[in-house]
Amino acid sequence: MARKINAKLVLELLGKGMSAREIRRTRHIAPQSVAKVRAAAEAAGVGWEDVATMDEGDVHRLLFPESAKAEEAFIEPDYDYVHTELQRTGVTMQLLHEELRDRAAEEGLLCKSYTTFCRGYADHVAARRVTNHLEHKPGQVMEVDWSGAAMRLADPFTGEVSKAHLFVACLPYSQMTYVEATADMRQNTWLSCHVNAWDFFGGVAVRTVCDNLKTGVVSHPREGEIVLNEAYEALGRHYMTAIMPTQVRKPKQKASVEGAVGKIATAVVARLRDREFSTLAELNGAVREQLDAYNARPFQKREGSRKEVFEEVESAFLSPLPEVPFEVSEWFYGRCVNLNFHVSFKKNSYSVPYALVGKKVDVKATDSTVEIYHAGSRVATHPRFPSFVSYRYATDPSHMPPEFVKPEWDAERIMRWAASIGPSARDVVARIFDDVQVKEQAYNPALAVLNLSRRYSEGELEKACAYALGRTARPRCRFIRSVLASKAASGPGEDEGSGGYIRGERYYNEGGEGSC
Repeated sequence: MARKINAKLVLELLGKGMSAREIRRTRHIAPQSVAKVRAAAEAAGVGWEDVATMDEGDVHRLLFPESAKAEEAFIEPDYDYVHTELQRTGVTMQLLHEELRDRAAEEGLLCKSYTTFCRGYADHVAARRVTNHLEHKPGQVMEVDWSGAAMRLADPFTGEVSKAHLFVACLPYSQMTYVEATADMRQNTWLSCHVNAWDFFGGVAVRTVCDNLKTGVVSHPREGEIVLNEAYEALGRHYMTAIMPTQVRKPKQKASVEGAVGKIATAVVARLRDREFSTLAELNGAVREQLDAYNARPFQKREGSRKEVFEEVESAFLSPLPEVPFEVSEWFYGRCVNLNFHVSFKKNSYSVPYALVGKKVDVKATDSTVEIYHAGSRVATHPRFPSFVSYRYATDPSHMPPEFVKPEWDAERIMRWAASIGPSARDVVARIFDDVQVKEQAYNPALAVLNLSRRYSEGELEKACAYALGRTARPRCRFIRSVLASKAASGPGEDEGSGGYIRGERYYNEGGEGSC
C-alpha cells in the first residue's frame, strides 16, 4: 500500500512559496504527490490558511474523501500497545504485525503491509519523544569511519609506544554507537570491525555508509559505477546490507558518525588520557566501559538516551544476523601454478587441476579455508594449514594427472641429475621424494636444490649436501643455500678460489625449474 501523503505539510510549504523541487529536496516528497495535493486543494477551494488549525487526518479526508473511505477498511494499529509489547522478551515487529493481520481477518478488515506498519510505529515514537528523526528512519543506516583521535599502547618491558586506532560505527536514528581499538587500519581489521559492530548491535541496518577508504572502495568516480573491493563487497552480500560510500568530499552524507567521532574523542579518549595500557584487550576493556556509559548517558536536548531509543525502537528494525558468521578473507593475485600442480601460499602448497600448470591463478584465503580461482571461476578449495605448519601439501586426488604423458621433468630425470652431482646430492633428493605422499610434490623442492649448481659449482653443492645430511634429517634448499653462502661446506686449507663458482658441464644440459 502506498504511503499516505502528508497533505497538510505540503499545503504549508506551498503556502510559504516553496516549489515542488524544493519540497522534494528538503522533505523527500515526490513532485507527483505535491502536484496531487495542489490540484485537490484548488478543486476544493482551500489553501494553507483554511487548514492551518486542522489535524492532518482531517485535511487528508477533506482533500481526498475517496481515499479516506478506503482507509476506513483497514484495521488501525494500537502503537502504544506495540511499544509496550516490544519490551517483552522475544517479541518482534514481525510477530506483532502477524497478530494484527490475524485480528483484521477476524473483524473483516484489511491489514496494512509490514513496511507501512513499521513506518507508522516509527512516526508514533518520534511524535511521542518530540525528537528530530525526520531525516533518519530506524534500522536503515549504519555509518562507519576511523576516528582521527588515536590512543597509545606502551610495552611495559621495553617502554616502546605504539598507536591504537579507533573504529567508530553509529546508527543515526538512535545515535547508538560502537567503538573498537585496533592495532592498524588494514583491510582485514576494517572488515572485522564491521562484523564486531553488527554483533554489538545484534542486527544489521539496510545500508552501511562509509568513507572512500582504500580498505573498502577501489574507485568512486563522479559519474559511473562505484567499485568496492572484493572483500568489502562480499561482506555486504553476506550480511545483506548495501555498502554505500559517501560522495567524495561530502562528509555531511554521514554526519552522524562524523559527530559521534568528535564526541567519542571526549567520551573515550579524553577520559582515558591519563591511563596506560599495554595490550589491545586491556585497552578495549576500558573503551567498552566508557562506551557503555556514553550510550546510557541521557540526551541533553531530548528525552531518553542512545541506549533507550535503540532498545525501545531501533533494534526491532534491524535485520537478523546471518546464521553463519562471516570469515574475513584476503586475496592474493597472479600466483603461478608449479610443475607439481600446486600453488605455493604462506609456506605451504595447495593443489589445482593439473591442466593449470604454468597458468596464473588468484588465491582467496580465510583463517580456515584456501580457495583458488582461475579466470574468475573457483577451481579448488582446501582447508588452510595452521600458521605454525610449514612446507606441507594439500592435494586433492582429482587434481592429479592420470597416467599421463610425462612432463618435461619427472622423478627419474631429477634423480639422474642428482646422482650425476654426487652421492650426497642424490641422498638429499631421495629424502625429499621419501617425504611426500605424491611424487610430483617433490619436483619443485628437489629442483630447487639441484639448481643451486647454477650459482655454485657441482663440487660445492655436493659438499654442502654432505654437510646438510650430517646436520638435519630433512635437508632442504634453504638450509643448503645458507651453507653455501657461508662457505661452511669448505674444509680447512681447501682452495676456494680456483673453482668456487665454476658450473659443471651438466648445468648446460640439465636446465631446471625449481627455486628457493
